[in-house]
Order: sequence, then structure tokens, then C-alpha cells
Amino acid sequence: MPLITVKTSAPALEPPAAQALLLQLSAQLASLLGKPERYVMTALQSDASMTFAGDPAPAAYVEVKSIGALERDRTRQLSGALCSLLQTHLGVPSERVYIGFEDVPGRLWGWNGATFG
Repeated sequence: MPLITVKTSAPALEPPAAQALLLQLSAQLASLLGKPERYVMTALQSDASMTFAGDPAPAAYVEVKSIGALERDRTRQLSGALCSLLQTHLGVPSERVYIGFEDVPGRLWGWNGATFG
């Protein structure tokens, strides 16, 4: 049920490096949200045309969606952890990252032919 999508203007990573980033994002999201990792989905889109503050230097936009568990303390922890991973793996500085958090009602999240609520 948690989903993290990363869209970045940073160059695409080689498949093993991209997979490593996605696996770390998945583990961090599950851990910090207290959700089973078997429900976490990750996505990475590189080489996107983007600017931040009128500058085309590498930037990233991240969306985190979850059914609950997005309290202030957790979103602050997630913001720090995610920015750190993006800096390490993609070279995108944290001041060039926006993160959108969305708490989705279970009835609006479909999976396995049903919904979570």
C-alpha cells in the first residue's frame, strides 16, 4: 500500500545501481512507516526534463502515498532519509528535492481485485 515514486533529472543509473536504490527506498519506507515491505511499491524515472529555482541542475520530485502512517514526525524522518538516499545514489542535493506526501483512504486504494477499505 505504500508507494514511492521518484522523478529526477539526474542521469539514469545502470540497472544494478537503480535496483539497489529502489530496494533501499522500499526498505526505508516500510521501516519508517511501520508497514510490511511486501506491500511497498517503488518507481524511478530518470532523465526527466526538470528545473528547480530556474536552474536545470539535477533535481528530484518524490511522491509518497500511504494508507495512514503519515504523521508529522514520520514525514520529517522520511524526508531526511529519502533526501540522503537521493544524494548518495543520484547526486541530487537535498535542497533540490521536493517530496509530496499523500494519505490515501483505504477505500481508494485497489489491490488484488479489491481495496484496502
